[in-house]
Amino acid sequence: MAKSKSKQRAEQRADTGSSSAAGAGLRSIPGYLGDKGPPAVDRLIHERMRLGMMSALAVNDSLSFNELKQLLKATDGNLSVHARKLEEAGYITCDKRFEGRVPHTEYSLTAAGQQALERYLQHMEALIEAMRR
Repeated sequence: MAKSKSKQRAEQRADTGSSSAAGAGLRSIPGYLGDKGPPAVDRLIHERMRLGMMSALAVNDSLSFNELKQLLKATDGNLSVHARKLEEAGYITCDKRFEGRVPHTEYSLTAAGQQALERYLQHMEALIEAMRR
């Protein structure tokens, strides 16, 4: 009867004296499980709606609340909550004003937000590259 691949690997580790956790050839992506450094993935940006907001603002100087809402197909409440979290983190700015009697809210990406998005994208690119090896 043929041995399963997992049993064959376990025997190979036993032959070389390595354990599965410390096996030769095992790699880790910085910021993920087992990495002792600070997490590379910014959990604030990693959420789908906030990543969409950050990405949209990265390619536009600014976007209005209604433009973001339409682009991301978000509800008013959902967009407001996510925008507030990004604003509190210093990743976006919010400019509220009235045009006549109509409120107008405009969002822009800050320098800190641009840097955070670049770090996030670099981490994702490293993850993709590691998966292709």
